[in-house]
Amino acid sequence: MEFSAEQIAGLIKGKIIGDEKTVITGVSPIENGQQGHLSFVAQSRFSHYIDTTDCAVLIVSENLLENRDYKPVIIAVEDAYLSFQILMNLYQEMQGRKTGIEAGSFFHETAKVGEDVYIGAFTYVSEKAKIGDGTQIFPHVYIGKGVEIGKNCKIDSGARIYDYCVIGDNCVIHSNTVVGGDGFGFQPTAEGFKKIPQLGNVIIGDNVEIGSNCSIDRATIGSTVIGKGTKIDNLIQIAHNVQIGENNVIAAQAGIAGSTVIGDWNQIGGQVGIVGHIKIGNQVKIQAQSGVNSSAKDGDTLYGSPAINYSDYRRNYVHFRNFTDIVKRINDLENKKSE
Repeated sequence: MEFSAEQIAGLIKGKIIGDEKTVITGVSPIENGQQGHLSFVAQSRFSHYIDTTDCAVLIVSENLLENRDYKPVIIAVEDAYLSFQILMNLYQEMQGRKTGIEAGSFFHETAKVGEDVYIGAFTYVSEKAKIGDGTQIFPHVYIGKGVEIGKNCKIDSGARIYDYCVIGDNCVIHSNTVVGGDGFGFQPTAEGFKKIPQLGNVIIGDNVEIGSNCSIDRATIGSTVIGKGTKIDNLIQIAHNVQIGENNVIAAQAGIAGSTVIGDWNQIGGQVGIVGHIKIGNQVKIQAQSGVNSSAKDGDTLYGSPAINYSDYRRNYVHFRNFTDIVKRINDLENKKSE
């Protein structure tokens, strides 16, 4: 597709500096700008690309601009990153949506499907499942018995939604994620570990996005819950009976053990491990690779393993880095004392 600078500026309410008729035919990252392409500059550390890029048109945050001429056509906006996101969403909408049930899929006679739904080939929709209007389910997806999926969801190829799980509206579940697998529940006995039946389900709120290759376990009894607006990266394990609130972000390879309760608006970094049966408050920040083994209050920032207050960790780490020298000094002092 081709768009003029004038058309793009109209979509994001930007001010053009340069030839408004300039046409772009593609999009590039600013570090590898190509002729005839569009890119954006939102931060001062990338502002030098404004004068060196080969891109034909740049969306630029207005606070980064000077009163002078530029080689590319500039579209000045208040927030270039936000404006570029708006453009990407508009472009995605222009690609259209698939509808209909493809040949090769299995659809149980008791399952119910809304309007404008897409079911890809080799997808299995079990008995009494319900799928809301506008939802797209791509090939090779398994939808279990009694599953409820809301409106305008997207379930990518290879995802598995086990029996009786509930997914809200406008959710995205990426490839090979499993929702509702058994929790890790075993009772030690004299004969070995005996499996505890996992009889609950998973409830996912509206506007949740879950990355690829995640595992969200069903509850032993009751529900594992993911609150609305929460965004979950790839390769994440959420154990049985975990309760996650609204608008959390959880980065890749994090793991949350059973029955832990997490509040709202938290930021959990990559490779974070959280033990079971604790409570994380609201607006907590947990730095990457931290191991959390106790509850956290609202607004805490944690780092380390076991995790402690981020500021305390940084101060302690200075001493840790110098620990060999400190031990040597102590040994030297003790040797002098014994002389």
